[in-house]
Amino acid sequence: MSAEATDQAPFGRRRGLPRIDLRNLRRFSRAALLGTASRGRLPDAIEHVAKVHRAHHPGADLDVLRKAYVLAESSHRGQMRKSGEPYITHPLAVTLILAELGAETTTLTASLLHDTVEDTDVTLDQVGEQFGEEVRYLVDGVTKLEKVDYGAAAEPETFRKMLVATGNDVRVMSIKLADRLHNMRTLGVMRPEKQARIAKVTRDVLIPLAERLGVQALKTELEDLVFAILHPEEYARTRELLQSHAERPDPLARAAEDVRGVLHEAGITAEVLVRPRHFVSVHRVGLKRGELTGADLGRLLVLVTDDADCYAVLGELHTCFTPVISEFKDFIAVPKFNLYQSLHTAVAGRDGEVTEVLIRTHQMHRVAEAGVIALGNPYAPTEGSDAPEGERADPTRPGWLSRLLDWQSATPDPDLFWTSLRDDLAQDREITVFRSDGGTLGLPAGASCVDAAYALYGEDAHSCIGARVNGRIATLSTVLRDGDTLQLLMASDGRDAASHGPSPEWLDHARTPAARIAINRWLAAHPAPPAPQHESGAAAQDPEAESAARAVATRGKQGDADGAGRPEAGVVVDLPGATVRLARCCTPVPPDAVTGFAVRGGAVTVHRERCPGVGRMIAAGRTAVGVRWADEDDGDGGGDYRVTLFAEAFSRPHLLADLTEAIAAEGAEVVAAAVEPPREQRVRHTYTLQLPDAGRLPTLMRAMRNVPGVYDVTREGRSMVAARS
Repeated sequence: MSAEATDQAPFGRRRGLPRIDLRNLRRFSRAALLGTASRGRLPDAIEHVAKVHRAHHPGADLDVLRKAYVLAESSHRGQMRKSGEPYITHPLAVTLILAELGAETTTLTASLLHDTVEDTDVTLDQVGEQFGEEVRYLVDGVTKLEKVDYGAAAEPETFRKMLVATGNDVRVMSIKLADRLHNMRTLGVMRPEKQARIAKVTRDVLIPLAERLGVQALKTELEDLVFAILHPEEYARTRELLQSHAERPDPLARAAEDVRGVLHEAGITAEVLVRPRHFVSVHRVGLKRGELTGADLGRLLVLVTDDADCYAVLGELHTCFTPVISEFKDFIAVPKFNLYQSLHTAVAGRDGEVTEVLIRTHQMHRVAEAGVIALGNPYAPTEGSDAPEGERADPTRPGWLSRLLDWQSATPDPDLFWTSLRDDLAQDREITVFRSDGGTLGLPAGASCVDAAYALYGEDAHSCIGARVNGRIATLSTVLRDGDTLQLLMASDGRDAASHGPSPEWLDHARTPAARIAINRWLAAHPAPPAPQHESGAAAQDPEAESAARAVATRGKQGDADGAGRPEAGVVVDLPGATVRLARCCTPVPPDAVTGFAVRGGAVTVHRERCPGVGRMIAAGRTAVGVRWADEDDGDGGGDYRVTLFAEAFSRPHLLADLTEAIAAEGAEVVAAAVEPPREQRVRHTYTLQLPDAGRLPTLMRAMRNVPGVYDVTREGRSMVAARS
């Protein structure tokens, strides 16, 4: 793609988007070649920048811009761009882009100087001496690292340096984004393979950063320029589509007139604009909806004075037109993570054609276009600030940036950092999760409980044993949704917390680099020992579990031997002389409702009435026998009762020992026990127990639930769906 083609404004570009066309470049070039102006007078080349800047900041100090331009022009004098223009035209163009978006004077000063330290003999110390520490920091933040020092790692390490600098001053990334936009506009003079490489980095890293910082004006143009380079055929088809619709009546213009009329009658002062979609947006809508109509090529933008007017406009539109309720979104009450605020809706007009409408205040619109740039100097002290003297209250340090800075510091390898950065930025939406302590946690869409644990606790998340999502027990693999309430369950016992750690399964559920990096580091430091082999070649069990299982098995054999052929006590049966057996399939205990069936050998088996075995007995033609629990008047109220209990718990060391200890403390005897293999850090224990008194069952179950890590204990026959969900 030629330089001329690159510098042409895309069809349907939004009005007011900053742009340097070839005529401005040539004007800058001529002014640069004529030299600097006399002392105290603005050079011709910077007059346009100054005029735009004063429109946003009437009281701006232009003298510092003059000084910055003089230093930049003299430093870059004799340097030429690949396009043949004097190099000074590049920092001028970058500065104009930022000025159009409303950047304050310090940012513009640094943007004029942003390449001096990298490409000339000017040093950072000189910049600091002449323009102050803030400008020095911004220039340093966007200065590339030398390939001679870093080799192939120069690019990822430059981005790491830039991101760390952005964490302290978001204006660093503002300058970088404007710098990349101008370079992308003039990329046509480079070889196709280099165009593609730069476009891919722009797509994978800088466009997502522009989205996260809310700078939509830069993001949308960068998307279109990347689209033209990486997908030229789709770009050409989209351009042809837009040009074909330009020759037809515009349904959006008609819809805008209808909306203006409705709002005028309602007495609401508003500006109604037709806002064309940019190329990539049109392409995406086409993929989603198929054949496009004229109304699909743009949206209406309604600008009002204050928040209340936004909702008033919404009410009028939904009253006078037919609303498409599924399209309504309130980003004013719940702003996006990148500062964006607006009401989104869609209405069907008189001809039935659906029109999308954006409703926002003028200030919201400035922020929607310029994001953090619209904040001016976010670090300047303001009246009524609660920040202690000497400290900056930074409103531009969103959760995603803090998370990114945390994990990058733990990733010294440049290749891993570069891969992780692209993966992190590929998450293009963010959700808000409410913590049980009343706070909130921002996470990328698709994040799981594992990601939440590491975002909240860092490496202390290694001791996480489970979670509750919206009040219900959930696996750590559970994907969180916007608005979920989350409680993370941590190993509280010091011994357990020290010995607990993530399993390799956690990597399957980790979506964020912070979680994956921490888990991988722990697994590398704690390699799993090879399983010891028995003489038979079978892997041995955990020693504690093996010894406990042997003890349980011994008790079970003794219990079976002692109770063999003995009738179960505590049951009165309407069949004289019959031997009573409590069914093992449902292990009834008082006060369960029970029924009995005669079986071979003159015995009666007693089942819980809701036992599935009862249905099978009746279907087989068995006649029910009346049975009931004995009471003291029957003289047979004593005796042992057998019951099967399921314990659902988070897997941890010593769990089996702690549970059997709790069971023994309640006077129950373990007849048999089984432990299922852990699944997603959860484990299920099955215990068949002999109780001396059925009345102790509720107390026993409570004692088992109080064992750390156990979250539910149920009897056999009860549905386990809720516990496992």
